[in-house]
Amino acid sequence: MRRKKKPSQPVKLVLIIAVLIPLILYVALTSIGRREFNMPHRLALEVMGPVQGTFAKSMSLVSGIWRHYISLTKVAVDNERLRREINKYRQKNAEFREAAALNGQLQKLLDLDKRLKLPTVTARIIGRDPSLWFKTLTIDKGSTSGISAGMAAVTPNGVAGQVINTSPHYAKIMAATDPNSAIDAIIQDNRLQGIIKGDGQNYRLRYVLKNSQVTVNDTIITSGLGGVFPKGLVIGTVSNVLRARRGMFLQIKVKPSVNLHHLEYLTIILRVKPAR
Repeated sequence: MRRKKKPSQPVKLVLIIAVLIPLILYVALTSIGRREFNMPHRLALEVMGPVQGTFAKSMSLVSGIWRHYISLTKVAVDNERLRREINKYRQKNAEFREAAALNGQLQKLLDLDKRLKLPTVTARIIGRDPSLWFKTLTIDKGSTSGISAGMAAVTPNGVAGQVINTSPHYAKIMAATDPNSAIDAIIQDNRLQGIIKGDGQNYRLRYVLKNSQVTVNDTIITSGLGGVFPKGLVIGTVSNVLRARRGMFLQIKVKPSVNLHHLEYLTIILRVKPAR
């Protein structure tokens, strides 16, 4: 005869649990309202205690995860709010800095008008010629503001160029560094005269005799001759002096006092007093 197989351990455990759970539930239900507990009640408490503890720990873990999620969500919202506030303050700071820079430029232009003691018009640069050699600028003032061809364009730092064409509300300025530009000039210290010619980027001081004493960093100013630029405006400083074997004149390079790439405004001189 075949022997009957004994139930395995897992099966026994399932059977025990199946028997105990109804018993425990019955005891728990019948104990409601009682103050004293007998052995079955204590047994039920002993069995259910670990289960309740595990359940409580699980609920505590879930609750902690939920609180952490809520906290992270709140942090994300706060971070977004702070980011918007920082961007707003950055924008305000940029506007303040721009206003301060503009105010500084306008103050320098006003000081220039006082120094010149001549009728002038201040105009904003609205266009630039992209060519590397022919340098022209467009301003937002024209003939209706009294501007005409031949007038000088200057800045607080010195000479910028000359008006070459106008319309009622706009004007074209030839930069002093343009190869077609020529300005009567003198070396400030020794009063030697010459002609400043543009080379597209810098200047050349022409027609200064080879035996003249010219040194690097000498300041070049307008002579006032020609009736375009008033006398004494800074043109630039000597950056190089070459005494060539041939020729009568020095080869003098001059660095402009005005950086055309940084200009935003120009002062147009409407009338020039004759040089004395």
